[in-house]
Amino acid sequence: MQQLRIVMSAFAYYRMPRADEYYLVRQDEGEPLVLNDLRQLNGRSGFVVAPFAASKECPIVVIEQKKPPTSQPLPSYPLFGRRAGGEVREGQGEVSLYPFARFHDALLDGHFQKLVLARSESLEVSSSLLGEDNGLSLFLEACHRYPRMFVTLFSTPQTGTWLMATPEVLIQKSERFSTMALAGTMKLEGEQLKFDNPDRSGVQDIRWSQKNIQEQRLVATYIADTLKDFADDITEQGPYTTRAANLVHLRSDFTFVPKQGVGIGDMVKALHPTPAVCGLPKAEAQAFILKNEPAPRRYYSGFCGPVELDGRTDLFVSLRCMELSSHSCRLYAGGGLLTDSVEEQEWQETEAKMMTMRQLIVRGDAVSER
Repeated sequence: MQQLRIVMSAFAYYRMPRADEYYLVRQDEGEPLVLNDLRQLNGRSGFVVAPFAASKECPIVVIEQKKPPTSQPLPSYPLFGRRAGGEVREGQGEVSLYPFARFHDALLDGHFQKLVLARSESLEVSSSLLGEDNGLSLFLEACHRYPRMFVTLFSTPQTGTWLMATPEVLIQKSERFSTMALAGTMKLEGEQLKFDNPDRSGVQDIRWSQKNIQEQRLVATYIADTLKDFADDITEQGPYTTRAANLVHLRSDFTFVPKQGVGIGDMVKALHPTPAVCGLPKAEAQAFILKNEPAPRRYYSGFCGPVELDGRTDLFVSLRCMELSSHSCRLYAGGGLLTDSVEEQEWQETEAKMMTMRQLIVRGDAVSER
């Protein structure tokens, strides 16, 4: 797929979960800052975009803006045309390979406790996705459909242009620092689509399989153990059920205070990539994924968000995303595999995750969080 280069400058639109306004960070002069190591984020400010695994082709990028980000209220809906990207050309595009057996065999051999297998799918559309106006229309559509998620549209010469609506926090900083363990996935259907859990009520209505419970516990345990290396006063709450579009996940929340001298870069270096998008043991799982997944993840399952802008840091794991090109888009999704995983079930999970972005440009019944 041809890399998208839609602007001379770099920019990022973003909307925080449940917010009524969105922000714009723009770098009109000069190039975005390119970093070689996550620890170089210490002392930086701007909108950061990091890949699953940093490389020359997929660097860590910071869109620098010296002044606070500008905000705009979300418009009364509908203001923009729905499915601004046009019609999908049926039969056009391609789906990456899905080497389930190779990953599952590595789990059965005892090499890993968990592996995350991702795939991608490209769709060709009848009108151009190029241009900030079209991208902004898709962004606002995503904001309308997914009020619980962090929604962002970013574009730089180094990364290309991406749209995502993600439910997973990597690091947040307000009065205290926080992160989460988000793993386990179940699709909502029929009456279940009325599920809402803003105050963690109604959890008894969702019954989780042992596989999902085990997967979430692995992630939560890893995060708790990792936090001990750089944080004090750690608290954990959960797990509980939380909704993201037509899916629900198991979630545990952590708050903490970093130890003296620990910066944002040190923390994300320790946490990223979490087992929710990689596997365990982490370093070995990441190496296995890079060698065995047929299509590169690029910025899918990396992270992005504002760093030290207006006194806040809000970094989210890059999930439910698509990479935009002139007349096509590439969707990404993955799922956690354990020894008792079943290929058809895992494939269907990735299909459900891709629907979050796919339904923004494809005709059919729309599913939202409302």
